[in-house]
Amino acid sequence: MTSVPAATSANRKSRPQTNLTVLRREQLSPHMVRIIAGGPGFAGYINNDYVDRYVKIAFPQPGVDYPRPLDLWAIRDSHPREQWPHTRTYTVRWVDEAAEELAIDFVVHGDEGLAGPWAAAAQPGDPLVFTGPGGGYNPDPESDWYLFAGDESALPAISAAIESLPRDARGLAFLEVDSEADILSLDAPAGLRLHWLLRGGVAAGSSPLLVEAVRDAVWPEGRVQVFAHGERGYMKSLRAVFYTQRGLERSQVSLSGYWAKGRVEDDFQAEKKLPIGKI
Repeated sequence: MTSVPAATSANRKSRPQTNLTVLRREQLSPHMVRIIAGGPGFAGYINNDYVDRYVKIAFPQPGVDYPRPLDLWAIRDSHPREQWPHTRTYTVRWVDEAAEELAIDFVVHGDEGLAGPWAAAAQPGDPLVFTGPGGGYNPDPESDWYLFAGDESALPAISAAIESLPRDARGLAFLEVDSEADILSLDAPAGLRLHWLLRGGVAAGSSPLLVEAVRDAVWPEGRVQVFAHGERGYMKSLRAVFYTQRGLERSQVSLSGYWAKGRVEDDFQAEKKLPIGKI
C-alpha cells in the first residue's frame, strides 16, 4: 500500500480507543459481511446516541514493530506518520450492551481494499481495534417524512436509521446494490417505501441509477429530512438535486461522501481537507 495514513487532530480524550475481539462472522449477502465483536474490552466502549455512529478501525501495517497491546495514540508519538496503522471508517450497525457485543458490516469485493478482505477472512479471536464512536445524525421527529439515499457503503448507516424510525413514519429509501442477492431484509415502517436499485455488474460508483431515482421521484407532501451518503460523485450530483432542484434548507439534509471512486480512504480523507480545485 503506497498511501500515507491520514493525519488527524483527534486525541486520546476526544476519540478513545477500544480493543475488542471478533466473536463471529455472518455473511449477509454476496458483498456484505457482518463482524460481531466483544470481549473484555467492551467495558471500555463508550456508546453515543447517534443512529449513524461510526468508528475508525485500525489496521496495523505489516513489517512495522508496534507495542502490544496496540496503543494507537502512543504509536502516533513514537512512530513516523508513514508507519501509523491505516484506518478505515465504518458504521456501528448495532450495539447490544446487555450482551456486550456490537456489529459492524463490511462491503466485500474480493481482495479489493483493506477492510473488506480482512472482514471476509476474520476468525473468532482476531483483534478489532478502533477509536470512536463519532456520529451526527438522528431522525428529526418534527419532519413529515424521510428520504434516504445511498450505495452499499451507506447501507449499514441507512439501515440503522430506518430501523430507528417510529412505526408510523413515512418516507422513501433509494438503495443501490449490485444485484437481487445483495438486497437485505430491513425492519422498516410500513409507510417507508424501499427502492432497491440494481447496478447489474456496473462498477460501484459508476452508475446513474441512484441520482436519477432521487431526481425523478415523486416526493410526498410536507417537510422532508434527508440522509444521503455514499460515493463522492453521487453525493455531488445529489447536492444539486436537494438544494437547486428541490430548494431544501441545509438543516434538512445530512449529505456526505463516504468514499471516492479510485481513491483509498487515506487519500480521500486528505483530499477532503483541500479546496476543490486542488484535488
